[in-house]
Amino acid sequence: MKKSDYLRYELKHIDIKSFDPTVIIEQFEDMAFQARNLARAAMIYDKMLADKDCTVILCLAGSLFSAGLKKVVYDMVDNNMVDAIVSTGAIIVDQDFFEGLGFKHYLGTPAVDDDDLMKKHIDRIYDTFIDEDDLRICDLTVTEIADTLKPQPYSSREFIAHMGAYLQKKKKGSDCVVRLAYEKGVPIFVPAFSDCSAGFGLIYHQNDRPGKPKVTIDSVKDFLELTKIKMRTKDTGILMIGGGVPKNFTQDVTVAAEVLGEETPLHKYAIQITVADERDGGLSGSTLKEAHSWGKVDTGNEQMVYSEATVAMPLIVSYAYHKGSWKKRKPKDFNGMLAKSKY
Repeated sequence: MKKSDYLRYELKHIDIKSFDPTVIIEQFEDMAFQARNLARAAMIYDKMLADKDCTVILCLAGSLFSAGLKKVVYDMVDNNMVDAIVSTGAIIVDQDFFEGLGFKHYLGTPAVDDDDLMKKHIDRIYDTFIDEDDLRICDLTVTEIADTLKPQPYSSREFIAHMGAYLQKKKKGSDCVVRLAYEKGVPIFVPAFSDCSAGFGLIYHQNDRPGKPKVTIDSVKDFLELTKIKMRTKDTGILMIGGGVPKNFTQDVTVAAEVLGEETPLHKYAIQITVADERDGGLSGSTLKEAHSWGKVDTGNEQMVYSEATVAMPLIVSYAYHKGSWKKRKPKDFNGMLAKSKY
């Protein structure tokens, strides 16, 4: 097979506005197992959006945008259904910013010769393909952005805002979450920023400046900024897709605020969609009930959903979209708030 044979069928992103799952979600409520859990999660998310005092934080982990969920998050940002995002780097840089530059993900299969893919510079994410040569351009674009900035430490949020500004200036990425979030003042935090294409781009930048000042990423500043958001808002709700660093980073801000001497309530609402198991003590599978013991998540409006994200997330978000509670929400512009903060 030629490289072009592998990269023939473009992956499409699901549109939550094109279908109304309200009837099936309401029927799920009277069923059992994960159907009932999913229905309760959808209703809790709608409650978050209806709560005028609630700041909604979306946590993203896993290969979500490469699987077709980018437009779900885009519509959440566009319709004020989320106020801040905490994500892995792969989703924001290798998948969203990557597509913002004009590149694509392609339908593939795990039943393939991976050695042949490697020789043809094709990377596989389970059953999707991505062109490694395009990904290298994404790396170097991060380098290009870093080279234009004042050499100093930046939070990942600050750097990602510059990525959004880059796309806007180049008139690219009109369907890109990074650009839209920049335009609407929605902060995007990537606590492990070097663990993605951004890391490759930044080592290019730093390697070319031996002994000179460089752009660096300050993950502690990320933590402080998200904690400042928690301290500036009355209540918070978290919608977690997957687990890992974004989940723990976001849950920890209640404890961080306490360390800083600020009395803040626990996260009032919490939903997690995961397939991870809690029995090995791993972070991604730890329950929201367990998080309560750490003083992170309140009880009463929390729900675990044990489902694969591409199935559960569109149903939950589309339900909330069609219920319409988001229509009374306004942008919070936390990017603007943090830019004015002195700390």
